[in-house]
Amino acid sequence: MIRIFLLILLGFFVVQDEPTLTWSSDYRLHWHDFKAVPKNQSDVIAVTASGLSFGFATTRYSTGEIEYDFDVKAHFYPEKSWYLKDLVNDVTLSHERLHFDITELHARKFRRRVQNTRFSSNIDTEMESIHLAIEKELREMQKQYDQETSHSRLVEKQQKWNNHIKTELEKLNAYR
Repeated sequence: MIRIFLLILLGFFVVQDEPTLTWSSDYRLHWHDFKAVPKNQSDVIAVTASGLSFGFATTRYSTGEIEYDFDVKAHFYPEKSWYLKDLVNDVTLSHERLHFDITELHARKFRRRVQNTRFSSNIDTEMESIHLAIEKELREMQKQYDQETSHSRLVEKQQKWNNHIKTELEKLNAYR
């Protein structure tokens, strides 16, 4: 059985020396973006490494008021992503692209949740709570996506997911 796995990298920081592609509606992944050496695993034909990075800074005033600034991005990690050239096709690439789109969807959900949260003086804890919740939702959706599409083999299901994610991204355009 051939399976396609997704490596999800979520966290606070992106290593500065690690090349990344930040999600953009103007750019679609191509096989040449997958630069890692394929692993010698017989049942894996492609790996998309994508994840979220976020950071925030706070300013606390003597009045008790807290101002904050935050940044959330969806990244693709070329040097951790790979494919087996002789086993993949355009359908596989489309499937892998949607993994990255799902990551962007969760970046937008993260931004929306932060913008709609009224933080207390425990902003650090509250921000971490949002991060953990989004991370869990992202992991679950990526897993559900692979299961329901059988890693791109169920063409009708794949198309439904393509349409669903496109619609969800459009709904959250305000949080790009």
